[in-house]
Amino acid sequence: MAYRKLGINRLSIGVQSFQPAKLEKLGRIHTGDEALRAAEMARRAGFDNFNLDLMHGLPDQSLDEALDDLRQAVALAPTHLSWYQLTLEPNTVFWNQPPQLPEDDILWDIQEAGQALLTAEGYAQYEVSAYAKPGKQARHNLNYWSFGDFIGIGAGAHGKLTGLDGSIRRTWKTRLPKDYLNLAKPFKAGDKPLPADELPFEFMMNALRLTEGVDAGLFEARTGLPLVSLADACREAEQKGLLKVEPARLVATPGASCS
Repeated sequence: MAYRKLGINRLSIGVQSFQPAKLEKLGRIHTGDEALRAAEMARRAGFDNFNLDLMHGLPDQSLDEALDDLRQAVALAPTHLSWYQLTLEPNTVFWNQPPQLPEDDILWDIQEAGQALLTAEGYAQYEVSAYAKPGKQARHNLNYWSFGDFIGIGAGAHGKLTGLDGSIRRTWKTRLPKDYLNLAKPFKAGDKPLPADELPFEFMMNALRLTEGVDAGLFEARTGLPLVSLADACREAEQKGLLKVEPARLVATPGASCS
């Protein structure tokens, strides 16, 4: 409630799953009941605008289990849902000791059935893994998916800043909270300028996550590079059916951006 009084008007709650066995396999320290209580407490504190993070494609997860998780999340009436498939990332326990994940056919069934359920419940997909009630898209997400600037605050936080000269830098903070809070250690772990030849990839990697893409003019506004520098890559992507042929916009085809 103190956060709400300070002016914070939106929360994001990391649920991942409501099922004890799945949470245990993910190494989470909360329970499904605690996730339910967290959402209820947020609403009582005055947060009528909140997001729930939910994962699917979990170890040994069936279609019914995935949809049960999604139905429980929807029942809490969040204004926004981040619903994404578990991926195995390097330098993680799952990468070194891969669990038994659902087969591709089951993963596709989960994706299709889940998207249909969310659509029926009034959640519109506006990004690869983001679904929102009308007018409740996450502003901060829209900012970095459109290659805007943001400040990283907190352990492990990343930032992107554009200088007065148009140069762009990525920053990242010390990952472990205990090191971040240790005044004897630097809280910033890295600071890297983005060279011009990396900007097209960085921009498109974010912008094409949006189901409606972005205005083509945003590329030059954000990167300082002429749109013509994308011409060959866009032509190749269009020929492969990955990019829509829309001169005024940069937007991926539905199969490329939303599945």
